[in-house]
Amino acid sequence: MLSLEALNDRQREAVVCTEGPLLILAGAGSGKTRVLTNRAAYLIEELGVNPWNIMAITFTNKAAREMRERIDEIIKVGARDVWVSTFHSTCLQIMFRHAQKLGYDGNFEICDATDQRSVMKDVCKRLNIDTKMYKERMLLNEISRAKDELMTPSEYRAANEGDYRKEKIALVYEEYQKTLKKNNAMDFDDLIMKTVELFLAEPEVLEYYQNRFRYIMVDEYQDTNTAQFELIHLLANKHRNLCVVGDDDQSIYKFRGANIYNILDFEKTYPEAVVIKLEQNYRSTQNILNAANGVIRNNQGRKEKSLWCDAAEGNKIHFKQLDTAASEAMYIAEDIKKKVSSERVHYGDCAVLIRTNVQSKELEDAFRLLQIDYDLVKGLKFWDTKVIKDLTAYLITIASGKNDMRTARIINLPKRGIGAASIEKLQAYAEMRGISLYEACEFADDVPGLSKAADKIKGFDYLIQRLRTVMREGSFGELLDAVVDETEYMEYLGNEAETPEKYAEMQEYIAKLRETLTVYEEENEQPDLMEFMRQNGVEGSALDKSLDGAQTGIGLLTAEQEQEMKERKVLIMTMHNAKGLEFPHVYMAGMEDGLFPSYMTITGDDPLEMEEERRLCYVGITRAKEDLTLTCARQRMVNGETRYSTASRFIKEIPFGLLDMKVPSVKMKQADEPNPSTYQKAKESFHQKPYVKPSAVRKRYSEGNPYAAALKKGAEIKTDGTLSYDVGDRVTHVKFGEGKVKEIKSGGRDYEVTVDFDTAGVKKMFASFAKLVKV
Repeated sequence: MLSLEALNDRQREAVVCTEGPLLILAGAGSGKTRVLTNRAAYLIEELGVNPWNIMAITFTNKAAREMRERIDEIIKVGARDVWVSTFHSTCLQIMFRHAQKLGYDGNFEICDATDQRSVMKDVCKRLNIDTKMYKERMLLNEISRAKDELMTPSEYRAANEGDYRKEKIALVYEEYQKTLKKNNAMDFDDLIMKTVELFLAEPEVLEYYQNRFRYIMVDEYQDTNTAQFELIHLLANKHRNLCVVGDDDQSIYKFRGANIYNILDFEKTYPEAVVIKLEQNYRSTQNILNAANGVIRNNQGRKEKSLWCDAAEGNKIHFKQLDTAASEAMYIAEDIKKKVSSERVHYGDCAVLIRTNVQSKELEDAFRLLQIDYDLVKGLKFWDTKVIKDLTAYLITIASGKNDMRTARIINLPKRGIGAASIEKLQAYAEMRGISLYEACEFADDVPGLSKAADKIKGFDYLIQRLRTVMREGSFGELLDAVVDETEYMEYLGNEAETPEKYAEMQEYIAKLRETLTVYEEENEQPDLMEFMRQNGVEGSALDKSLDGAQTGIGLLTAEQEQEMKERKVLIMTMHNAKGLEFPHVYMAGMEDGLFPSYMTITGDDPLEMEEERRLCYVGITRAKEDLTLTCARQRMVNGETRYSTASRFIKEIPFGLLDMKVPSVKMKQADEPNPSTYQKAKESFHQKPYVKPSAVRKRYSEGNPYAAALKKGAEIKTDGTLSYDVGDRVTHVKFGEGKVKEIKSGGRDYEVTVDFDTAGVKKMFASFAKLVKV
């Protein structure tokens, strides 16, 4: 039953303000969902509005379900007639009824991501598009963004006239749309765009839905894009009973096309609009709210508001600066364990918020060491990411060659012309001989039916043999460099990555793996690659299985058991994924300039980017209910290089007296700071050029690695293909010292050299790896 007494004054005002445009500025934790559901109930029970005439739009199916359930709880009868849905579901239902008016059959198909890539592949082939220069995923992303802005192919071409690259994309966009239409299909982004097109082309259809939806409510309005804005504007334009709820201070999805000006300029679009601010917070202590207010007020592009609560001031915000990322992670893990041991705190009451997924590596290591169960929200654990699984599969095959699953994963990755059928034949041969899949590669010529694939398989075998030489003679870090370089893995990732940012994240994962390998090797007198894998759970360790066992069987648990399981897990998530959640104890890790905000943001020339980062910080702070801890590291490995940092400027924006310790204000040395002009040029170059294997990245994986260059060019091999030494010559090796060449065999792509070293004895090695120098 509807009860307005349970609402505060501002909430009640928003519920009963039903006629005309209404903007509800709902601060974090201010009870906006309660307002929306009670407003729907008020329209039905108090004003007698037909539920059929009410529309409530949200962004996710989960939010739509929750809203419908709450409306059901309040009004019982008639709630099912309220249109509660997402933008895309709404448009899908409209298009199923009226698609014929745009030339589609009623039973049109919706292309999923796989279908889209298939269509794009065919389009690029027909148009002779160089997919190394214009990657299929990049093209699909660009087309998606154009549709978010309601730009047709011709409008996209006109807007980018003179830009050769964009004109080429316009050509692809046009052909892509023709192909979809020919196959009576739409992609996900077409749903909203085509619905807007329908409303503009068919006024009677638009009027039908305007009369159907006389009262419209939109949640999370700050996240709407141009297409969503226009859809709502068309629907609401007749009766103008539009209520939008949102918080400009929580607009953090610009990278997905969200336009913050939809909410900032609401009163310009609807001059008669009423604006109500929900500033009373029901989640956090006042100290936490004061910190959030202090940070966000530094933004210029926002609507003024200030969160407050009836609760006590609460604990001061804890700040801790550590020497390294590893010590930062260990501090967080130990602090959580201490809280759980000494207070009535569950692990599930604690969340660690990070700026990027790559930061999870050190946290995962610390949690596993202290045997703390954890989960990554909407992300994969470090060792489960595709990049790391690919590279560890290579390392395991090089070190052992006994794990068929790992070998099968990489035998044709990146693609080297070994198809699934050939792998099956090789596997059958291996089973018949009682040998491993990798061992069978040596006998590829004996496997029936392989034909041309036999040479490809032998090439893979030769690659692994060469890399085994690196493992014997170099460090684990150098081995990883050699794998990345020899397989051209960075080029492969460049083709796979959807965006330059995703590509950069993949690079960082590789750098983290190299760092981990190097640390392990330095800390162990007799380092063993397979032992390294076991210690990190890649090959399965008792510790790792004990921590992961609960996850694999969670689907078999009762609701009570599942809740109990969740209470035992600390959650690690990015700040973007934390939006909408709340936790008693929150840790924001990596709070340092260069990481949050990023160097790209700091050195860029767009102040709007810094404001978006600051809003993200505001979102992170307001997730905390009772305790907030901010941590940073003085130095951190970034892309394989040590970066020295100061505490984030966002921490310094927190009002004096709210932190439990003073933030260091030591200025970094000039040498530690990026050169703004140089960095800006790099940024512009990075975004303007195709991001397949940038030269800077290629250099990073070759610098300081004597094997990487050798893998490509061949060390000490002359341009005519001969060696600079011969049998009987004295040579020197960086590790084994001097010796005499006993034998040289040509191996096609390389030479196998046998050397009798004075102190190390007889060694066989490939010339390109050995880097032997004639004495």
